Amino acid sequence: MPDLSASPVLWIGMLLAALSCLLSLIVLRRLSLMAGQGGDADQLARLCVMTERETAARVAENEAQRARMAEIERALSTKLDQRHQEMTETFNRIARMMGRDLAEMRVTQSEALREMAEEGRRQSDELRAAVNERLHQAVEKQMQTSFQRVLEQIGAMQKAMGEVSAMTAQVGDLKRLFSNVKTRGGWGESQLRSILDDVLPEGAYETNRRLRDDSREVVEFAVRMPVRATVPPVLAIDSKFPTEAYERLLQAVEDCNPDAERAARRALETTLRIEARKIATKYIVPPVTVEFAVLYLPTDGLYAEVARIPGLLDEIGRTYRVIVMGPGLMPAMLRTIHLGYVTLALERRTDDIARLLGATRQEMLRMDGVLEKLARNASAMSSSIDEARRRTGLVTRRLRELDVDTGAPPAGDDGGATPAPAAGDGAGAQADMAPSWSREGAGGYGA
Repeated sequence: MPDLSASPVLWIGMLLAALSCLLSLIVLRRLSLMAGQGGDADQLARLCVMTERETAARVAENEAQRARMAEIERALSTKLDQRHQEMTETFNRIARMMGRDLAEMRVTQSEALREMAEEGRRQSDELRAAVNERLHQAVEKQMQTSFQRVLEQIGAMQKAMGEVSAMTAQVGDLKRLFSNVKTRGGWGESQLRSILDDVLPEGAYETNRRLRDDSREVVEFAVRMPVRATVPPVLAIDSKFPTEAYERLLQAVEDCNPDAERAARRALETTLRIEARKIATKYIVPPVTVEFAVLYLPTDGLYAEVARIPGLLDEIGRTYRVIVMGPGLMPAMLRTIHLGYVTLALERRTDDIARLLGATRQEMLRMDGVLEKLARNASAMSSSIDEARRRTGLVTRRLRELDVDTGAPPAGDDGGATPAPAAGDGAGAQADMAPSWSREGAGGYGA
């Protein structure tokens, strides 16, 4: 069993021998088929015998190779066992040497660690003494510095308390100032005026404008809308500052009182609804105004508390057609209106350009008529020049015929006969006469 598992080469050889026998049989069968019915049976038999002998020889050779491989395998097993034993002895010897070295190293390290511990203890004692001395000096110095700093901070605190007292008095004055409704409204109105002056162009809004002829109510600010109209509609903007409800809300939030906070929010909501109803009744007057108005809250904190009330802004805008805005949103809306003014100016400039183009078109049409007249005059002048040239050619031919008829050549300087004028001479005479007739023809046309 070990021989079979350890000799794959023999099995491969046997498999090859069997394949060669099978191939020989296939070849013989193919030859027999090619030979037909009248082939030589003896020859086939000899071939079969030769094939069987060759197969037997290969089987014997495979058996011999198998025996040689078994001997090689036994020799290799013996050598491997010897190597394994040698390696085991070598590993054991190395392990004993490493154990001895590790023991020596452990002893050396323990001695070195003992010496390092003693040296560290000595250095730590010295360092502790030095640190204690320096710490004592630093603590004394820090105590003196801290005491001086505390004295300075106490003086600064007394000064700050004086400033806080003054600030408290100012805050009290500011509260008393805002307790007056007119003063509070004037502050919001001045803030809104500043925003309008910063964003809108000059003359884009009016102050304290009366919107109804049958009423003496005036709106604080009326912004002219950028539309193409003789009398443009205005946008009514009114400033409101309900400080009582807002202060109660802030106090309830500071005291962590949910019931008081809910009551203050309801009061603030009621106040906003009442003010929005007043604005819608007084200041939305189409077509003098647009279809909506703006309620301005002077502080972003107040606007944030109003915006936190669920659905309040949407309901006021839908029911009363009033938009609630704070200092953060008002410039954005005003910039939109300013952009409308810019667009309107561009449209007016476009109309001017259109009128200029229309005038240019009329001038081009007139210029086209002038050019057409000039073309007709040029055509008539060209016809007159052709007629003058035709007459010049006729006169030239008559002169040439006259010269030929007379036959008296003029005497030259050398006493010889002068040749008759050539065609070039006639062309020269024609060229000499053409300008005067052409001028005459042109003058006659011009007359």
